Amino acid sequence: MNHPELQQCFEIVDQRIREYEISVNAGEQPELAALVEQAMQLVKQLIVGYIQDVGEADVPGPDDDLLESFKILVKGDPSWNTIRDNCRELVYYHNCLTMDRADALPVHPHKMTVRTLRHIFLFMKTRCMRESRLEML
Repeated sequence: MNHPELQQCFEIVDQRIREYEISVNAGEQPELAALVEQAMQLVKQLIVGYIQDVGEADVPGPDDDLLESFKILVKGDPSWNTIRDNCRELVYYHNCLTMDRADALPVHPHKMTVRTLRHIFLFMKTRCMRESRLEML
């Protein structure tokens, strides 16, 4: 097993999620729109890293949004649909904030954003471990 780029991608994203977890659990409230945007970018980063590592599909471009990138991931492998609703949840938060509808967000949107991000990360990391793309812990 030699997937150093994928390993580095997961390490970087994991560190960033840890920083958000520490911040939010300490009661700090980073600017929500920026947090949601960063969460979507981190998920896209994981998707791009995985697609690059597999090498069987075109890599999402920089202008492709999270859901467009997700479609590339799931094409030909519907088992990835497991995290579809989690990706959509982040996009929903983003859309609520864009439309000035923060009232439509969950009670603790910062925590929910970080938890959703962590959930996607863990699912993808576990999958990569099963596929021997990442080392088992």
